[in-house]
Amino acid sequence: MSEPTGKYSITMPRDIAEAARTRSGSSGLSAYAAAVARQIERDNLNELIQVAEAEHGPITDDEVQALRDQLHQARQEQAHGGTGTA
Repeated sequence: MSEPTGKYSITMPRDIAEAARTRSGSSGLSAYAAAVARQIERDNLNELIQVAEAEHGPITDDEVQALRDQLHQARQEQAHGGTGTA
């Protein structure tokens, strides 16, 4: 079941609006609703990171890399049926 929708009016630079219309084709600007949803997810994640860093201190580059490595490993395992083989 999809979420209820509403019609909204927004103001944006004309060149951006025209580029979006050109790219979205017959779907119109509504095709960019997913982009707005992704930005909201990013904003929410940034807020969580700020709260975590305020409580636990800054995240180091080594910690970020370790998490990226874990994510990469999990994706590989998922792509190979969870066998753990690369």
